[in-house]
Amino acid sequence: MTNSAIFIVIPSFNEETVLRSTVEPLLNGGYEIVIVDDGSTNEQEKFLSDLPVIVIRHPQNLGQGAALETGTQYALSKGASCIVHFDADGQHDFSAIERLLEPIQSNEADVVFSSRFLNKQSSLPFARSMLLHTARYVNFLFTGLLLSDAHNGLRAFNRKAAELMRIKENRMAHASEILILVKKHKLRFTEIAVEVRYTAYSRAKGQSGWNSIRILFDLLLHKLLR
Repeated sequence: MTNSAIFIVIPSFNEETVLRSTVEPLLNGGYEIVIVDDGSTNEQEKFLSDLPVIVIRHPQNLGQGAALETGTQYALSKGASCIVHFDADGQHDFSAIERLLEPIQSNEADVVFSSRFLNKQSSLPFARSMLLHTARYVNFLFTGLLLSDAHNGLRAFNRKAAELMRIKENRMAHASEILILVKKHKLRFTEIAVEVRYTAYSRAKGQSGWNSIRILFDLLLHKLLR
């Protein structure tokens, strides 16, 4: 698998202050970069106009799940062998991508999730850590899969898995929907340990307690309407 067959899908909404610094290190890896501008109120494209990236724009804000679905379908249409989901806000370490891809390239897994809790120590604020641990068990209740982390946007799929990941949850409940699809299609999965960089900027954009309640509500609807 060449790096040109690996597509990095980055959903982005009003991330103009950090988007370029997030994207540039990924280009050094030779990956194909697909940025889905999810109805930003500013012109994010102008910050990337000189970079060899694909920018797809939603005319209105639909949510991160919808942006990932758009980017994934584009990557598949261009022959992607592997697709990586990567956040735009600078939290994720680009050097983790190679480790994320290893179980897929060695045919040990179809899906690889990253985890902030496989390391003995985590830099997460205590309240955030407790919220995520609670979310793990909520995910387990709805999906039947118990991972060591929840709602971490850094993950990878081989082509087979990506073709089965038709995300219908437009907003943040897509992370739990992915687990539902992994179990439904009996996909092989594993986790790798990662460090996440928390800055004042990324903390300010993090999920609030209300968003967590909204995700739970969306999951209930998903369960009832399946």
